[in-house]
Amino acid sequence: MIKGHMGNTLAYIILFLFPIVSIRLYQKKTIQEATLWVVLGGFMLLAVKTEVDFPLIPPIGKHSMPVLSMIIGCWFIKGKSINYFKHKSMLSFLSIFILFLPFITTELNTDSFVIGGHWVPALTHHDALSAIINKFLFITPFFIGVQFFRHYKDQILMFKILMIAGLWYSIPIIYEVRMSPQLHSAFYGYFPHSFLQQRRMGGFRPVVFMGHGLWVAFFIACALTVAVTLQRIGEGVRRFPAVMVNYFLLTILLLCKSMASIMYGLFSFFMISKMSYQAQFRAAILLAILAIIYPTLSIIKVFPHQAISEIADTYMGPERAESLNFRFKNEDLLLEHGRERFFFGWGGWGRNRVYDEETGKDKTITDGRWIITFGTSGWIGFMVEFLMMALAIFRAKKAALLSKDNKQKRLLAAHALLVSIIMIDQLPNASLEPWLWLVVGVLLGCSEQVIADSKGQNTATILY
Repeated sequence: MIKGHMGNTLAYIILFLFPIVSIRLYQKKTIQEATLWVVLGGFMLLAVKTEVDFPLIPPIGKHSMPVLSMIIGCWFIKGKSINYFKHKSMLSFLSIFILFLPFITTELNTDSFVIGGHWVPALTHHDALSAIINKFLFITPFFIGVQFFRHYKDQILMFKILMIAGLWYSIPIIYEVRMSPQLHSAFYGYFPHSFLQQRRMGGFRPVVFMGHGLWVAFFIACALTVAVTLQRIGEGVRRFPAVMVNYFLLTILLLCKSMASIMYGLFSFFMISKMSYQAQFRAAILLAILAIIYPTLSIIKVFPHQAISEIADTYMGPERAESLNFRFKNEDLLLEHGRERFFFGWGGWGRNRVYDEETGKDKTITDGRWIITFGTSGWIGFMVEFLMMALAIFRAKKAALLSKDNKQKRLLAAHALLVSIIMIDQLPNASLEPWLWLVVGVLLGCSEQVIADSKGQNTATILY
């Protein structure tokens, strides 16, 4: 049964051709290069919400097809099994927990209920199995990054390909800035989100094939970050003048008209180009800690939401302040509901949402990744997911202290800063796509290798 928006024939042709092209990439390229192009290609090109729904497993579409293609490429083309549980120390604990947490959540949510005539179903073992498969697909790029991206050259390859992808994507971005976001409709037959949400500053935010202008802007912010890093450490890409690339991507970011991503981009531009790698690590750790403690601060009502709204009103205008207040109001409603099943959450089927007691209408919008995770998987689920990202930053800090290569120190610091920005963006947005999990995994994998090399240990004794 086909589920989701009914894309046209082209949308499904490209969806089913994607694994074939991916297999060819794994046959011709290294496992690292093929993986990068597969995960980025799916995010950049596949239709949004065009899916095929098979029994027992989550729908196969834009987010899951690239991951399935990566699994096929690694296991069956390259002959490399993906290790999920053979890690040691904290990562082993987190990996086991994140994949089996849905069983606990399901067992604690076997009750159904009716609110205002709206029936919310109980969870079953089928739901637990489906959730585990979904989580398995969601987290696989992280483990691929940890296992197969171990060296400086692998890290540089990821930075270069991400920069090149950003430059190529700037072409349709410029088109949509001028002509309005219409490429998804032109190619796939429908617009994937609210068109009105893409209006900004008298013009439009580009959407291309990513689903929303926010994701495009964040993608370009990441591309800008890696481009500045490559210039700082002297790892250029032929035919691409470093300074021109940096300012070109900065211009594209400004054209995307997303204030949060513009701030991320300007922040990383300044930190990487002007500050020491030690200062970058301090900023990365501070941001990671803030992302982790934010839910707790919100629950006990000590986070300065009102002050932030007032600052936004003063410096960014009432439109931005109104947007922030809307997000904070929704967070409050969802937090109050989430506290009823604080540790392991409400699970799926909309059980994490808040409904009007008279009409049964859904009263909330879940924007941030953190509130989605908190509502569905509880505080434990949130902590496990965010600690996996924070772990990469802290291990990178240790690796930089042990490394004797200044370029590697700077690369690790800039990469850690990028991961911390990814974490912060999960507070207002739900941007944690498979390619971002790969970015996090690559940082952890390269950091662990540096630590192992410094101690003269075999990598197998550290991770596998």
